[in-house]
Amino acid sequence: MISKVVVEADGGSRGNPGPAGYGAVVRDPDTGDVLAERQDGLGVATNNVAEYTGLIAGLEAAVELGASTVEARLDSKLVVEQMSGRWKIKNAALQPLALRARELAERFDRVTYTWVPRAKNAHADRLANEAMDAQAEGHKVVRAGTPAATSAAPPKEDRREPAAQRSPQRWTGASGTPTRLLLLRHAQTPLSIDRRYSGAGDVSLTELGLRQAESAAKRIATMDDLGEQPHVVSSPLTRATQTAQKVADALGVSVETHRELRETDFGEWEGLTFDEAALRDPELHRRWLRNASVRPPGGESFDEVHRRVRRAESDVLARYGGGTVVIVSHVTPIKSLLRSALDTGPSLLYRLHLDLASLSVVDLYPDGNASVRLVNDTCHLN
Repeated sequence: MISKVVVEADGGSRGNPGPAGYGAVVRDPDTGDVLAERQDGLGVATNNVAEYTGLIAGLEAAVELGASTVEARLDSKLVVEQMSGRWKIKNAALQPLALRARELAERFDRVTYTWVPRAKNAHADRLANEAMDAQAEGHKVVRAGTPAATSAAPPKEDRREPAAQRSPQRWTGASGTPTRLLLLRHAQTPLSIDRRYSGAGDVSLTELGLRQAESAAKRIATMDDLGEQPHVVSSPLTRATQTAQKVADALGVSVETHRELRETDFGEWEGLTFDEAALRDPELHRRWLRNASVRPPGGESFDEVHRRVRRAESDVLARYGGGTVVIVSHVTPIKSLLRSALDTGPSLLYRLHLDLASLSVVDLYPDGNASVRLVNDTCHLN
């Protein structure tokens, strides 16, 4: 018997929905020793389903260990906020999973939920990725010598066919009320005039940029199907918030910022042109153009950006699911959102062009389906 444990849980999906898996670790809070591990593939599922299933597996392991108090640590803000009761659970696919997690939580004297950065959830993340890798190879993970090697089976709801396959309502197979994302790239800045890498550096719009933002705002304000109360969520960088404020003013709403929607940190390439960066670091620059896991010197990789943007997407869906959200951001985050909606790999990042103040539109359905309705439209700038 053990009184208190820490549960670290994670889940992932390569496609959202796509091949998915989860991982969970139970630790002694005083020594950090691993008391149990759980991991398994889930077939095809969404990120959020996988994250919830990881939490369930971790709580089940804690029950088996006889723990009375649990601190659950996850890098999914959505799961943490929903399980803490601060956010509503609008996604029908997540409701039975949350119910199962709450049923398990009732077996303990106390359960708390803590958000941690992904870097501090590396063990559970590794288990989830191992499970997805093993699933892709057609076998289960075997972890000899671990304290608890049996994998917790996910709830029955996860084993069923996706709702869209059970009762398709349209030719896309999507069902439910979608969340409409209007993806707006910020307008012109001094760095964009010369096509310089502009990432974490904070620059303002030019005079032309301000006019471009106003034109985009007018376009969005006159669009059909905006819903009763559209929301505006922006990168915290000034060029994005200036663009977002024009949109918010046109819609009569306020701007909310989300840190995870900021542009890629280009590190030592910040402010350089393409040719200058290629001349400075020729081999690294070539690899960076081919491999999304490669980082610029002192910066972050496109894979890292993609993961944080997916977290931002989950937060937006949890808060405003079923409504319309204008997301004002940058090239890489918007490409990442389109990549997710199109269910494609990182090659899209290198093949898709997005103009300044361009608009793209995506409908995300609660069953995991998506419909990309518009990409890189700039008719409002003519």
